[in-house]
Amino acid sequence: MSESKKKSPFLTIFLTVFLDMLGIGIIIPVIPVLFFDIEGGFFNAAISQDTRAILYGFLIACFPLFQFFGAPMLGALSDRYGRKPILLISLAGTFIGYLLFGIALWIQHLPLLFISRMLPGFTGGNISVIMSAISDISTEENKAQNFGIVGMAFGLGFILGPTLGGVLADDNIVRWFNASTPFWFTAVLTFINILVIKFLFFETLKTRRSTPVNLFRGIQQVGLSFKEPKLRSVFTIVLLFSLGFTLFTQFFAVLLIDKFSFTESKIGLLFGWIGIWIALTQGLLIRFIGRKLGHRKTLLYSILILCFAIGSLLIPSQAFWFYIICPFIAIGQGLTSPNLTAVVSDQAGKEFQGEILGINQSMASLGALIPPMVAGYMYTINSNLPLISSSVVVFIAWITYLIYYERLEKKKIEHKSSVRI
Repeated sequence: MSESKKKSPFLTIFLTVFLDMLGIGIIIPVIPVLFFDIEGGFFNAAISQDTRAILYGFLIACFPLFQFFGAPMLGALSDRYGRKPILLISLAGTFIGYLLFGIALWIQHLPLLFISRMLPGFTGGNISVIMSAISDISTEENKAQNFGIVGMAFGLGFILGPTLGGVLADDNIVRWFNASTPFWFTAVLTFINILVIKFLFFETLKTRRSTPVNLFRGIQQVGLSFKEPKLRSVFTIVLLFSLGFTLFTQFFAVLLIDKFSFTESKIGLLFGWIGIWIALTQGLLIRFIGRKLGHRKTLLYSILILCFAIGSLLIPSQAFWFYIICPFIAIGQGLTSPNLTAVVSDQAGKEFQGEILGINQSMASLGALIPPMVAGYMYTINSNLPLISSSVVVFIAWITYLIYYERLEKKKIEHKSSVRI
């Protein structure tokens, strides 16, 4: 293999993230239907809607809870042993998790359903490791745009994934399709992803560093991020953004089922539409806006767009309006995610990228952990509360970022003044 190809891992990274997000996208329309559609097959009619909402929240929370502990360990290990071996471990856990989920649905076993989300959660730090690999080969000027490549793959996975999931779970299309079929298919995709990393991915880490690894590193890192003035503000923003956006992603489909009687295929098509706009945003729009505004200034607009777009979801009385509102959610999220990751990455040198992005993943996991558990109870009070809370929390994230941005600009002006003197 030529040296030039070894220095250009973007195609492999793109393919890896695409396959990973395709797998995640496939299950999006399936799990809510299993819990909230009486004819979904997993629960009998005697189980109340409130109980289902609470169980759904805890099941969704399993993944980020275990990711909170696993992601920083994987990030530190990737700084020590390289990105490639840790990616293989991460994907192996994901592969086994999808197999277990399919089995749990097949034999109707609720505890196994929870275990099947815990394992890939613990080993599911592959996105933070991928981000570290991109950071290894990026400059400060093109970092946000390169993170946008991951976002574009994310969007493309979301275009195909939910639609595929809706089709694969629909026995009206093929007689032997059922709720477990998408998970068997996703397991196959993850195995292909493992092969891609094994044979096509070349190590990007140049300087290895021994970082302490322990089970409670996530807790330590969160504590450190809030104690360190340089990190406190940016990770508070990451936490708030993750809290708000998770409330949207996990309970928007529930709203669609509850109030508009959406099926798996209809949910899949709508999320596919969102995916198209995420891909367009992170594949094309982010580069144009990045050149005009830079990744820090872009966040001033993108977080606010997302806040108002999520709040607007509560207005429509007809489902077609969601196809008009959701592109604005995709644009807001599509611009915010890579640019916020770039801001986090800026806080550390290249030799610490695995660690800093591992902390970022821990903070995002913490933000993804709390909403499903809380929102399950919110739903029992008022089915609109999860989305109302989502919009409010994203708005608080924007206020926090505005304060952070103004402080950075003030320091920049003071620095220029001192240099002139």
